Amino acid sequence: MTTGDSGDDLGVQALDAVWTRIRVRGPSMSPTLRDGDQVLARWVRDPARVRSGDVVVARFPARPGLLVVKRVHHAVEGGHWVQGDNPFVTDDSRAFGPAVVVGRVVARLWPRPGRLPPAPPGG
Repeated sequence: MTTGDSGDDLGVQALDAVWTRIRVRGPSMSPTLRDGDQVLARWVRDPARVRSGDVVVARFPARPGLLVVKRVHHAVEGGHWVQGDNPFVTDDSRAFGPAVVVGRVVARLWPRPGRLPPAPPGG
């Protein structure tokens, strides 16, 4: 792994495995993901390849113990600006600043298996 791949230079740890199952907690990604949904995420080797609109797993340097599932809005100095699809919940870059992307969500596993839809209108 090269410097910066996992955000280690910012004190942010990578995911423990190449593929991981994550359970969503809270309403911040509603309606795309709901509390209790389980998703499959793949570790991101090169954060520069993350694109706007991707649903990702990220950590905030200001809160390195907090692992979040959010949608990328754009790249910024120090990482990516990420926000939930629910505009009324602000536990995202609006509260904690830029995030370090550590994984990309590739599919929902449960309860409605399949690919994730695009961002809702206005998102």
